[in-house]
Amino acid sequence: MIRYALICDDCEEGFEAWFASSSAFDDQSAQGLLSCPKCSGTHVRKQIMAPSVRGTKARAADPEAAFGKLAAQARQHISENFDYVGDGFASEARAMYYDEIDHRPIWGETSQKERKELADEGVPAAPLPDAFAPEKPKPKTKLN
Repeated sequence: MIRYALICDDCEEGFEAWFASSSAFDDQSAQGLLSCPKCSGTHVRKQIMAPSVRGTKARAADPEAAFGKLAAQARQHISENFDYVGDGFASEARAMYYDEIDHRPIWGETSQKERKELADEGVPAAPLPDAFAPEKPKPKTKLN
C-alpha cells in the first residue's frame, strides 16, 4: 500500500489517499475515478512528498526510555542555563516583559491566578512539565 498526499486543482484542497500501487493511482486518475472530498472535483494530482524510507537500524526499543533520556537532557539544560526564581516567577517575568529588568531565562512557580494574569497581559510564559523541571535549588542558609 502507498499513501499519497493529493491536491485538488479545482479548490486547492489537500488530502491523503491510499493506493495498492503507484500504477493503481495512475489508472484511477486516468479514468477520472479520483475526487476531492471537499468539492468533488476530479482534477486531482499528487503533491510533492518526502519519501518514506525505513533505515536498517532497529526502532527505539523503549519509547519510555527515549522520553526519559529527553527529559533528563531538558532538566540538565534548564538547571545549567535558567535562573530559578521560586514563587517570584510572575513578578520577574512581568518585569522582563515591561523592560524593567534585563531579560534572562528563568523558571519557578506561579499560582493559577498569576498564570491567567500573565496570559491576559500577553507575558510569554508556559508551564514547565514536571518531567522537565530540575530539582529546586536548596535555600542557602546562613552559618552562625
